[in-house]
Amino acid sequence: MPTTCSQQASDARIMRSWSHLYKFRREVYKIYPDFWKIRVKKKPLQILNETIRAMGIPTEKFEMLDIGSSNRVMGDKLKKLFPGIRYESMDIDREQYHDYYDLNDIRKKYDLVCSFEVIEHLFFDDAIDMLTKSYEILKPGGKLIISTPNVFHPNRYWEYSHKVSYRYDEIGAILLAMGFKINHIYRIYNDAFLRRWFRLNVAFPLHRYLCVDFAKSILVVAEKPTQG
Repeated sequence: MPTTCSQQASDARIMRSWSHLYKFRREVYKIYPDFWKIRVKKKPLQILNETIRAMGIPTEKFEMLDIGSSNRVMGDKLKKLFPGIRYESMDIDREQYHDYYDLNDIRKKYDLVCSFEVIEHLFFDDAIDMLTKSYEILKPGGKLIISTPNVFHPNRYWEYSHKVSYRYDEIGAILLAMGFKINHIYRIYNDAFLRRWFRLNVAFPLHRYLCVDFAKSILVVAEKPTQG
């Protein structure tokens, strides 16, 4: 699937110009000026459920792709909520069944593309390639849902296979620079009821003072514009 000249220029500029990204980081700050006021959600599945329902597309016609889907467990959960949904997966792990093992093999268009805890495993130029492909294969008005470990959490990023860390403003700026619109940014945190209540309602001021978050991931919901 060919990439437009404007997309190629945008991708190249992201790769070579940090000032270009800083401009879009300021745009993210206008929407989310305080990290600690970013809304907390329990699970990515909750956001998928809300997003799919809000899009209003009949389930039997809704097409989505899960990039880096591992054992396709998200598809199994979604099919319980949306029987008949057209779920497809892409992953480089050939020991699991997937519809695609290479992004370059994908030719169709989707209403939604999701990628959970994948981008941090890629070098920066490969991450840009993945996001560019995601933009290409989305239908106009389609959604991208992407999550990555929260760098404000004390130990979430430090895994041997992680290549690049992303703050919420950085991943938001990259998506804006590529032509996406940011719909929502969330902090993801799920825990036992009492522990979750305590962190959200009692320990929160201490977390904020120490700049150490309890939310394990950052999740962004972005949209491909219908025009432009």
